[in-house]
Amino acid sequence: MNFNIDLKNIDLKNISLEDIQAKLKNVDKKTWIKLGVSVGAVVFFLVIFYAVLNPIVNKKKAQLDDMNKKKEETAKFVSDIKSKNKKIKLKRPQYEQYSTLFHTKAEVEGLYQTLSEFAAMNNLVISKIEKKKIAEVTKADAIASVSKNKGKKKKKKKTQKREVKNIAYYKIPVDFEITGNFLGYIKFKRQLSLSQKTLNFDNESIKVLKKGDSTGAIKVNGTLTIVGLADEFF
Repeated sequence: MNFNIDLKNIDLKNISLEDIQAKLKNVDKKTWIKLGVSVGAVVFFLVIFYAVLNPIVNKKKAQLDDMNKKKEETAKFVSDIKSKNKKIKLKRPQYEQYSTLFHTKAEVEGLYQTLSEFAAMNNLVISKIEKKKIAEVTKADAIASVSKNKGKKKKKKKTQKREVKNIAYYKIPVDFEITGNFLGYIKFKRQLSLSQKTLNFDNESIKVLKKGDSTGAIKVNGTLTIVGLADEFF
């Protein structure tokens, strides 16, 4: 007997447990086997799905979500790079204009020769020229200097690792001693000022060698500070 039940002809309101038992008794063994195989197949599929397939599906879904997330992050990163490149392009002319005021490492080494040449042109003799320890000027200090912030500066702890990216520029002090004529010394300083490079005479002591000397012979001791590019002296 086939296990077929006509649902349309069943009166659900008047059906009883005895009716159900009676119908089940009329089901043959072959039909029960088919039913058991069908139920077993469904159970087997559910076990395989939740035990094997479902973890694989979840893993693939997690990988897909991670890939989409990285794709979004990459797109944002590329967008940020393009934006920063535009800013750099706008700032580059200004940077190149101001960077010409600073000395490169090669220009600092060549400056000593320039000083000697300017001195000779004005009948001066450089008897001493000595480079001192290079001083770092951080970006924070440079900004504070420009804004004329005269508040007390906190002492910074020295770290073993130097962060070059935070250096704005370097100050290279040079002690010098020059002898010669006063007028020649004035011309010497003027020639240096026309070099379009940042040079500062921080300390300057002028001593007349002989009183009443009409030649104006003098001896000058002082410190000349050269400003170097941040990416050149480290």
